[in-house]
Amino acid sequence: MATGYILNRAALTLGIHCQRVCRNVSLTQVREKKRWMRAYEHLMAKKLKLEGPPPPKPRSQKPHWDYHAEVQAFSIRLHENFSLDLLKTAFINPCYLKAEQERRKELGMNSEATALVLKDNIQLSEKGASFTNSFLTDWCRANFPSLPGEGVESIVGHLSSTAIITHVAKNLGIEDLTMSAEFPVPDNVLCSTFMAVIGALQESSGPECTRLFLRDFLVTQLIGKDLFDIWTVVNPMGLLMEELTKRSITLPEPRLIRAAGASTVLPLYFVGLYSDKKLLAQGPGETLVGAEEEAARVALRKLYGYTENHRPFDFSSPQQRQQPLIQSVSGN
Repeated sequence: MATGYILNRAALTLGIHCQRVCRNVSLTQVREKKRWMRAYEHLMAKKLKLEGPPPPKPRSQKPHWDYHAEVQAFSIRLHENFSLDLLKTAFINPCYLKAEQERRKELGMNSEATALVLKDNIQLSEKGASFTNSFLTDWCRANFPSLPGEGVESIVGHLSSTAIITHVAKNLGIEDLTMSAEFPVPDNVLCSTFMAVIGALQESSGPECTRLFLRDFLVTQLIGKDLFDIWTVVNPMGLLMEELTKRSITLPEPRLIRAAGASTVLPLYFVGLYSDKKLLAQGPGETLVGAEEEAARVALRKLYGYTENHRPFDFSSPQQRQQPLIQSVSGN
């Protein structure tokens, strides 16, 4: 009993001592942000709202920029064998040369000093544009032999349009290397620079490598695109009748297959096109005319071989195409 009393007394004494020690310890609160940070951020946000965002700066005006190394890295990154002199010429636009000469004249330099020993990319751009147009035309005719000339021209025009070329050029990093008088680089200047790069590649590595380059970066922009989103056909039913007449096929007869919600604000009709009692195609629409036109578009896609479930484009290299054939022959 005496032992228990002594233990309880010791525990009580220890607890009182711990309470006294804890009272003497002062805890300091640590803030994640300084007190002045809130006022500073509020001031910066107000300034940004009044003045707007700062103008964009080209990559060449930022630190750690080496133009020669960047051009060389561009060639290596794309796994292409460019001539560095031709590639540098492809990035020089006439507007840059003109703006640079005017800037030197404003600095008071004489005419001999203001002359630039640089060549613009006009010739390379013209050569690249001509090669691109001929390659895209040949590729479309080879992959879609049933497609008429208007459809081929629409696909070529879509792939060589300013929007597609600008999108590809920006994602390849051409905008950072383009020497232009304005920044951001205008779309027309960026397109001409891309075509100049194509011309430089043709002169450096030959036409075969240039075709593979265009196939990999331009033709792939057709993935997920519908034919009639690219090619605008005003009268698909009339075009279908012309195509069937050329193929000596009986002209189609539209018939209503099924309908839903005809008496509501959102009706739906399905129209089928029959030829010789065979269903050519069917399509939906909110009206009978719209459903008939959609069915005609479906039939045209089947005739031209540009359906949603058509065979995927072959983007493999010629060596990869021959390898399975060699393996099959050696296995037999």
